[in-house]
Amino acid sequence: MKYTVLTLFPEICDAFFANSIMAKAIERGIIQYKAINIRDFAKDKHKTCDDEPYGGGPGMLMLAEPLSLALESSGIEKKSGAERGRKLIIYMSPSGKPYNQAMAKELAAMDELVLVCGRYEGIDQRVIDLYIDREISVGDYILSSGEIAALAVIDSTYRLVEGVIRSESLDEESFSDGLLEYPQYTRPEIFDTIIVPEVLLSGHHENIRRWRLIERVKKTLCNRPDLIEQGKLKEIFNKEINSIIGDIENE
Repeated sequence: MKYTVLTLFPEICDAFFANSIMAKAIERGIIQYKAINIRDFAKDKHKTCDDEPYGGGPGMLMLAEPLSLALESSGIEKKSGAERGRKLIIYMSPSGKPYNQAMAKELAAMDELVLVCGRYEGIDQRVIDLYIDREISVGDYILSSGEIAALAVIDSTYRLVEGVIRSESLDEESFSDGLLEYPQYTRPEIFDTIIVPEVLLSGHHENIRRWRLIERVKKTLCNRPDLIEQGKLKEIFNKEINSIIGDIENE
């Protein structure tokens, strides 16, 4: 997987790619990364990348020309109606489609993600019309920049790329099957006045599996009942999960 990030502040993204699991994935050649500074393509001596929007209104808008030149410098051509193959040009925007785990899995299957990070009031619509394949929103809130949103997409996708993280570590994560993850504990057995649930110390694998499943259902019903309703409508839950949901709802 290759990530190309177009930004006015590449240092924000550089730090992420230089640390932890991501750094190891790059070292092993599983992940590639390139940051493109949009200011490098501004043509005036002040490296101006924004201006007032036509029609008035608060704030400034990112200029079309530097951004389009930055895109083309990385081999991105204007949309022609033909498929780009396994490359996707994404603009991080609060006006985009809501981002979720299903979309993360879809994006993780691509060969390259090109992420455009906006600033100020956003980018000139003509860049979106000419170059952008998809607009994505990471939530119903406003960030001061697209870099944070882009890193959320990067972090949620690179870990799904084969070879980055052991597959068994991903199997029971939140959203993997319509449920949130179960509570987890490590040493010491007693912290403050709270004791680790006895079942987790029992060594009985089936009882532990059952306890964890029940806790997943409880947590999802409490924090994300919408996921339970979606699961019921789409009939993604097996007989055991549906039975546990029924028992808890009838308590």
